[in-house]
Amino acid sequence: MAATGSRPLRADARRNRDRLLDAAVRAFSQEGSGVTLDAIAKDAGVGIGTLYRHFPTREALIEAAYRNELARLCDSVPELLRTLPADKATRTWMDHFVDYMATKRGMAGALRAVIASGGNPYAQSRDRLLTAIGALLQAGAADATMRSDVDPADVLVGLSGVTLTTGDLDKRDQAGRLLDLLMDGLRYRGAPG
Repeated sequence: MAATGSRPLRADARRNRDRLLDAAVRAFSQEGSGVTLDAIAKDAGVGIGTLYRHFPTREALIEAAYRNELARLCDSVPELLRTLPADKATRTWMDHFVDYMATKRGMAGALRAVIASGGNPYAQSRDRLLTAIGALLQAGAADATMRSDVDPADVLVGLSGVTLTTGDLDKRDQAGRLLDLLMDGLRYRGAPG
C-alpha cells in the first residue's frame, strides 16, 4: 500500500495518484520529456498542488510512472495464471511485455533526465521481470505445457530482441509471429542430437 511518510493513502488520494501516473505515462511516452507538469495534472483532472504532493519533482513523477508500468506488467502474472493455462498466460504476458517496452521506449527521453539527475529507474527492472518470467515458466513446467529446462534470463533476452527489432506499431504483426515462435520453443523440446 502506498503511503505518504508512514501513513497509508486515503482512497481519494490513491485514485488521484493513479490518475497522475496514467497521465504521466501517456504524456511522456507520446510527447516526450518536454511535456509540462501542468498538462499532466490537467489530464489527470487534478490541480498542480496535488501533483506536487505526490511527486515533489519532475524526476520523481517520471520514475514513479515507469515503475508503475513495470509493476503492472509483473503483477499481472498471478491473475493470468489464475485464468489461463500456463502456456496461454505466458503468451498473453509476452504481448503485455511488448506494450511495456513500447511505453518504455516512448519515455526514453524522460527516463534519461531521471538518470542524469542521479536516479536509477531501472534498478529493480531486471529482477522483477525475471521473477515474473520464472513464475510463468514454473507454472508451465508444472502443468506440462512448457519445458522445464528454460532459464528466465534467456526468455527475457529473446523478448527484448523481439521488441528491439519490431518495436514500431507497423511491425506489431511481425512481433506476434516472433512471439509465437518463441512460445513454440518454450513448449517443445526436440530429440537429443
